Amino acid sequence: MSSFFSVFTFTPWDSLNSKSLTDVKLFSLKNIFKTFPVIEPEFFDDVLSNLYKFKHYSWIECIKRIVGPNNEDYDIKPWNFIWGMDNERRIFQFLFQKVKDEVKVSQATLVALAPPELGKLFNQYKEEAILRTLSLLNDTKRMKFLMVLAPKGKSIVEEQQLLHVNKKDLEKLKFNDMLKQMPNIKGQWFPEYSPRCPNCNKLITEIKGFNVGLVKFICPKCGYKKIK
Repeated sequence: MSSFFSVFTFTPWDSLNSKSLTDVKLFSLKNIFKTFPVIEPEFFDDVLSNLYKFKHYSWIECIKRIVGPNNEDYDIKPWNFIWGMDNERRIFQFLFQKVKDEVKVSQATLVALAPPELGKLFNQYKEEAILRTLSLLNDTKRMKFLMVLAPKGKSIVEEQQLLHVNKKDLEKLKFNDMLKQMPNIKGQWFPEYSPRCPNCNKLITEIKGFNVGLVKFICPKCGYKKIK
């Protein structure tokens, strides 16, 4: 079992890496806390407010895959990844999973973080470290930048599954078209529509040497021959 989550994301702010995915590893907070810490919506409300007011706070849809410590793939829709740097050039990376109730998103769990130095801080100070760090992230004067990375469309796993299904559907359609062109009547691959022997009423079978327009038949029972 791994102790890390992986976030596969585009990095459009980097012109050299705007099309390929970057795999970011984050340390699971299950290794520090018994359960994932719950973050109240007020924190996200403040982040959203700063996104509207300040240019160094930004929202980018670029997450394409989330993989858990047991190599499990997640639906990317409920996830956000906050990536920031303060004026002291310290990096902060946090992975959140939104928790929904029947009406709206009310809370989120803090699932993983990076870099390792931040993990050591959280391990030492626990809840106090969470409060101080999240307060720092919303201090627009002390943050150099903060980006909220959000899901972009479907995950790459879902896209591959859909592509596989679509290929199967296409092959099925091609097969159905082929069946339509085959001589199949009421589900019988070889329907018995040959004429019967006028002598004994047995089906007349085609003999070797069949030619269109000049077809020879022979009765297998009485030997009656017929030429069309």
